[in-house]
Amino acid sequence: MNFQKIGLVLGPVFFAVIYFMEGLTGLADAPRAVLAVTAWVATWWITEAMPIPATSLLPIFLLPITGGTDEATAAMAYGDPIVFMYMGGFTIALAIAKWGLHKRIAMLIISLIGKSCSRIILAVGIATAFLSMWISNAATALMMLPIALALITEIKEKRLLNEDSFNNFSKGLLLTVAYAASIGGLATIIGSVPNAVLVAVANNMLDVEITFSDWFLFGSIVTVLLMIFLYFYITKIQFKVEQDQNISTQFAQEQLKELGKMTTEEKSVLAIFFLVGFMWIFGGLLPWTLSDTTISIFGASAMFLLPNSKYGRILEWADMKDLPWGLLLLFGGGLSLAAAFEDSGLTSWFGELLAKLEQFDYFYIVVILTVAILFMTEIMSNTAVSNMLMPISVGLAAGIGAQPFGIMAIVALASSCAFMLPISTPPNAAVFGSGEIQIKDMIKAGFWGSIIYDVGEKSLASFFVSENRKQVSSPVE
Repeated sequence: MNFQKIGLVLGPVFFAVIYFMEGLTGLADAPRAVLAVTAWVATWWITEAMPIPATSLLPIFLLPITGGTDEATAAMAYGDPIVFMYMGGFTIALAIAKWGLHKRIAMLIISLIGKSCSRIILAVGIATAFLSMWISNAATALMMLPIALALITEIKEKRLLNEDSFNNFSKGLLLTVAYAASIGGLATIIGSVPNAVLVAVANNMLDVEITFSDWFLFGSIVTVLLMIFLYFYITKIQFKVEQDQNISTQFAQEQLKELGKMTTEEKSVLAIFFLVGFMWIFGGLLPWTLSDTTISIFGASAMFLLPNSKYGRILEWADMKDLPWGLLLLFGGGLSLAAAFEDSGLTSWFGELLAKLEQFDYFYIVVILTVAILFMTEIMSNTAVSNMLMPISVGLAAGIGAQPFGIMAIVALASSCAFMLPISTPPNAAVFGSGEIQIKDMIKAGFWGSIIYDVGEKSLASFFVSENRKQVSSPVE
């Protein structure tokens, strides 16, 4: 019996045990139903007993049937503004990929920066992280991987490095693509699903709006610090290239020549891309108020209005077949459970249950939570981890008398950065799938990276909140 079949049975079993054994939790009917449904959905998410997007639809009928919450509450979460903001971001990403703008940006950065192995790694890392701020981590890694492989082939064919130096360079470059794709996504709300989950949960459960610029002020600092660490860790410690000699950037320059001048389509996409980014970051300075979702959908809609040079549009509706609709359903499923947590009062129960942790120092709570999440996200989808733990983190904060945003930030950051296994993140899987790197290399590099990341994250979480131990009377203010 494989893992999926085991999960297929365990999901309903966990549901039945929690739902029908009232004395097990001591919960009232509604919160017990929500907990039981969460256990079922989470088990199928983890084991992929059913396709993850399909599993994400279960809350729509399980929550009303069991009495966890009403149908409107369960279903409306799938139309949350954050879901539409993500949809707009994905649509803009489709336009960028369709007209090859990502390749031009990457080649330009490499041609300007890369003149040695370490500088090429830096250039690829910067390009990957920058793209990942606006495009999904998976899409970014898939876009940058062919570029990285082409660079590796170029250096191998010209025999510019000895065997040891070449192996370190190739491994370091590929892992930089994987890790930078995850790290870059931390900078913006749309760059990583857990970031958007945090924003949505903060809005739904705490009635606090975190704007694109609010998150960017925090997330950009996190990304810059982690990218600095990543560069020195890869090039100076883990995969140091002894022959770090000057290497011609002719490859990137030839690619730019082959691409030629920017096409009308690229200019149009770039203009909308910068306009949307500007409005996201500086929207608070505009004379009118626009939500991040409104801005995102505006940018996406513009792609269907602007003409291309072949009597069509920048995007046609047929291009939307490549939109990750399943991820949007997964996102909606997590928000549906979060809404039920709040509506049923389950969050308060978690707060009371976890209040026992109050005797421990906040630092140790952060350590335990971070390690637990880093372990979970190595074997689970970061979206599933954040969807399950973000509502619980609100209750945990209330239980230990801390502001919720620091703990919520830990959940978002930790669940986005899993470095050890190919299954941990789509970028890891993409790089491993190239066949140019072994799993032992990924585990070795990712283990120490995760340890140092764990230490840094606790400091960043402290930065996120002004008073870690500030008392809060309720998770909803």
